[in-house]
Amino acid sequence: RGVFCGLRGRDMMKLKRIQTVFLLILCAVMIAVGFPVTVRADMGPKPSVRIRFENMGDELCYGTLLSKTKSTGPASAWDGVESHAKHSDNKSYSYADFDYEIWKAFAEYQDADGYYFLQEGWKVSETKNIEWTYYPPQSFKILLYYPKTQTFIVSDIYERYAFDTYYTVDMEGIHINEVRYEEVNSTNKVLEASRSYDYSQELISLVVRIFFTILIEMIIGLLFGYRHKKQILLLAGVNGGTQIVLNVLLNIINYNAGQLAFVLFYVLLEIFVFVIEARIFYGRLSKMGNTKQPKWLAVVYAFAANAASFGVGMMAAQWMPGIF
Repeated sequence: RGVFCGLRGRDMMKLKRIQTVFLLILCAVMIAVGFPVTVRADMGPKPSVRIRFENMGDELCYGTLLSKTKSTGPASAWDGVESHAKHSDNKSYSYADFDYEIWKAFAEYQDADGYYFLQEGWKVSETKNIEWTYYPPQSFKILLYYPKTQTFIVSDIYERYAFDTYYTVDMEGIHINEVRYEEVNSTNKVLEASRSYDYSQELISLVVRIFFTILIEMIIGLLFGYRHKKQILLLAGVNGGTQIVLNVLLNIINYNAGQLAFVLFYVLLEIFVFVIEARIFYGRLSKMGNTKQPKWLAVVYAFAANAASFGVGMMAAQWMPGIF
């Protein structure tokens, strides 16, 4: 019988037109904020691993992530072919961060657990960071190299735990000149990393998004003439419940799958929320007011409120990505 089984005749036709307009507005908003409408084989954001080093000195230091597998994305272990050696002295890889001597040191490094150097690296002493933002390894070790003393420092095994994975390494107490390795370099594990995903910021962002979304939808409700106490309570309860569920789900999706999945599910979930709210509001809001209001107006309100909150949310995500 369908979700809107209570609608008949002209109301059904109006609802269909409203749903069509709603979808058209969603498409327009996605195009306006730069949603990728062209399908590509390598479209959208990629997972990342970001390592921050605290209390690190200024001594020249290079770093990489060793991988459990021989390749990930375009990065791969050296296959012994000179032309495939990814260092800046090779004309094919003149952009590489490692010169030949540094690359050679990493390429000859032997790991006790059989992890591979994938020829990606960073001058860590300058940035105090390793940021692998394009197909990072799922299981990895952190490896630092100090060329002045020809010293390697390695970590234990770590895993990507989110779409954007963050770790912090505290270098205080690690004395480079005292670290030595014999034959197999990675027998001593010195570096210790701790997860540093900013959950508090995510929680604040979640609360702010929910608050502003409900505020927008309540203001639109007042503009539609829903000012009776019972109407306001119904709008607050329904909008509050749907927006809390919606935003919690979007946070989980963004944490595990990234921004592209966030946007895709945002569209689908907003349509689902619109259907639910229109179903609840239809026939109820008109009975609670002091003046006679047509039932179909509640469906128009649900459409307008969700379209507005969706559009504002998408634009705010571009302007203030730390909150939205």
